[in-house]
Amino acid sequence: MSAATRELTEHVLSPSTAGPPSVPPATSSPRLISLDAYRGFIMLILASSGVGLAVLKNHDGWAWLAHQVDHAAWEGCTFWDLIQPAFTFMAGAAMPFAIARRLELGATMPQVFRHVAWRALLLVVLSNIFSNWGRPALSYQFINVLSQIAFGYIICFFITRLQFPKQVGVAAAMLAGYWALFVLFPGTDGPYSKTDHIGAVLDLKVLNIVNRGYYGTLNFVGNAVTILFGCWAGMLLRTSRSHAYKMTVMASCAAGGFLLGLALQPWNPMVKRIWTASFTFFSAGWVVLMLLVFYWLIEVKGWKRWSFPFVVVGMNSIFIYSLGQIGLKGWLDRGLKAFTGNFSFMGDLGAIPHSIVVLAFMWYACYWLYQRRIFFKV
Repeated sequence: MSAATRELTEHVLSPSTAGPPSVPPATSSPRLISLDAYRGFIMLILASSGVGLAVLKNHDGWAWLAHQVDHAAWEGCTFWDLIQPAFTFMAGAAMPFAIARRLELGATMPQVFRHVAWRALLLVVLSNIFSNWGRPALSYQFINVLSQIAFGYIICFFITRLQFPKQVGVAAAMLAGYWALFVLFPGTDGPYSKTDHIGAVLDLKVLNIVNRGYYGTLNFVGNAVTILFGCWAGMLLRTSRSHAYKMTVMASCAAGGFLLGLALQPWNPMVKRIWTASFTFFSAGWVVLMLLVFYWLIEVKGWKRWSFPFVVVGMNSIFIYSLGQIGLKGWLDRGLKAFTGNFSFMGDLGAIPHSIVVLAFMWYACYWLYQRRIFFKV
């Protein structure tokens, strides 16, 4: 990863770079379809809830696939564990484009910060609206992906005001400090105790919250670093460097993420639920690799038609996310069962085609908005 870091540093700090130190030159650049398609791919998978593949755990030879559409119980990493890192990474990748666009339109950096702060506040509010929707009593939480992005968004705004080597140093210090907190304040079963790790203890003592699933609000530290990785990817993609150069840097960073994540694992277990440093690097490896594939297929090879279904969703990611959060997906699921019968002739496997039908309706809702150029943004 160090070689890739040096390459990116050389460009970011090159004499041709104007404006704030970490913001690429504020010149108009075409919208990258690959970013919209990748975001749509991730959101479509999230909205699908695994398209019913969980039923495969009852079928010999297919339990491994069912395992991949569920979170690891504690240590380890499944495909489903990569969805939130990809979501947060893409939020970071959009930041350099959004900031540069506002600067092009004449905004000052304080005005940009006010927009970032307002967006973060809206994300926290939405997060708590979604988490309380349909519940008998109001309760606050900050572990939802939108709240985690909000905290990371603010942190990354300030970090990206620094020169690139300092950004790397701050990211390393954040992960090291986060690691140290767990080691210095272990729970009953050690630093990474499920029920009383330092994140859970602070949530209880400071916020009077007991989070489900052993998550902790402190996750925002590792999450912010994932968002920062996305910012760096966005900075790279905004440059005028060749496709080959960008792909080489992304491939090197993906490989570095895998190696660092696995190398740290003996001392820092890979736990998505508390977003450990090893998970941060390992998940980044997969997330960057997926971005590389989308970039190569769409921007380099020019194969764009296949990505249209993903672009439709990527342009309205908040909308399709909201469908699931406020129960409209459940309403669709129950309503469509009257027509599909849950494909009962297939036994429990009928849940898979039924889930695909529900997902198709959700996609069409995004397409209806896309046709009318209606895009929900925060």
